[in-house]
Amino acid sequence: MAKEKFAQFHVGQRVRHKLFEYRGVVFNVDAVFSNDDEWYEQIARSRPPKDAPWYHVLPSGAEHTTYVAERNLEADDSREDIDHPLMASFFGEATEDGYVPREKLN
Repeated sequence: MAKEKFAQFHVGQRVRHKLFEYRGVVFNVDAVFSNDDEWYEQIARSRPPKDAPWYHVLPSGAEHTTYVAERNLEADDSREDIDHPLMASFFGEATEDGYVPREKLN
């Protein structure tokens, strides 16, 4: 019987990338890697596992989004605001635990 895996982070949670040290907020969660193999070969150079959760993140101070393996993230407990142009599209108010999503994604 396969062991069930649960996402360590949730939509609206502030996170920090362990390797690139940027802060951001999770705006969607994939239970397993769901991008294409070409992207994985070119971008995911540390070869994180595909069978663990991956996160769509709005990086603070940037305009792009990132797709990050769970092992490369850690919780960001700083409670500092995330500055990204898409924040208002995905989230409403900020709380101590993160941001309140405007709608359920998955």
